[in-house]
Amino acid sequence: MSFENIILEVDNSIATLFFNRPKAMNALNNALFDELDIALDQIRDNKDIRVLILTGTGGKAFVAGADIAELVKMNPLEGKSFSRKGQKVFSKIEDLPIPAIAAVNGFALGGGLEAALGCDFIYASNKALFGLPEINLGLIPGFGGTQRLARRIGENLAKEMIFTGKNINAQTALEYGIVNKVCEPDKLMENVLKTAGLIATKGKVALRSAKEVIQSGLNADLETGCRIENDVFGLNMASEDAKEGTNAFLEKRKPVFKGKLY
Repeated sequence: MSFENIILEVDNSIATLFFNRPKAMNALNNALFDELDIALDQIRDNKDIRVLILTGTGGKAFVAGADIAELVKMNPLEGKSFSRKGQKVFSKIEDLPIPAIAAVNGFALGGGLEAALGCDFIYASNKALFGLPEINLGLIPGFGGTQRLARRIGENLAKEMIFTGKNINAQTALEYGIVNKVCEPDKLMENVLKTAGLIATKGKVALRSAKEVIQSGLNADLETGCRIENDVFGLNMASEDAKEGTNAFLEKRKPVFKGKLY
C-alpha cells in the first residue's frame, strides 16, 4: 500500500518509518494517524523485521505537533476521538514485539514528543527541540504525554514542562533522561542505524521478552515485576534462540538467531 503522509522503508531486518508532511512540519492529523496505524500493523506482521526506526522528513521537524488547522474545527466529541486515536496509535508503537527507536532530527513538540515517547528510546540531533506546549493553546497533551513523560522523567519535571509549555533543547533532554544520545545532525541516522543493526543481531524472542517484562514490571511493584521476569525467563528457555545462544557460547562461536515469535 502506498501512503501520502508517511513513508515506510524496509532494509533487511530494519524498518524506517518517516513522518512525511514536510510543508506542515510533519504535523499530525487524522489521515496521518490512519496511515500510521496501517503501517504499524504491517511492521508487526512482518516476521523479518527486528527493529523499527521512527523519524521525520524535511530536516526541520520530527513532528512539530498536532495539525492545529484541523484541530480548531473539532467539536468536543471530535477532539476526544482524535485524542483517543493518537493514544491508540502511539500505544501500538509501544506494544510492538520489536524495539522501536525514535531518531529526532528537529522539532519534537506536542504530539511529536508523545510519538517519540512511545518508542523504546530516543536518539536526537543537537538541533532538536522538545516540549509539550499545549498549555499555550489552552489545552493539555492528548496523545499520552501527561502519562509517558511523567513515567520517563518523574512527576516534578514533567509538571514543570507541561505547566509552563516551555521547550527544552537536546542537551537538557539528555540530562532529564528523555534522550539517550545526542548527535551532530549529519551523524544522527548513522548512530541510530548502528544501534539498530546491533539490536537486530540479537534473538527476536529474547528482545520481545525483555521489552514485555520491562514494560509490565514498570506498572507493578518490584515483587510482581520479578515474578513476571521469572515466568518469562522460564518460557524463554524453550525457544530456539536460547538453545542456539547457549550452545554457541559453549562452542566459542557467534550465535545465529533464527527463532520465531509464533
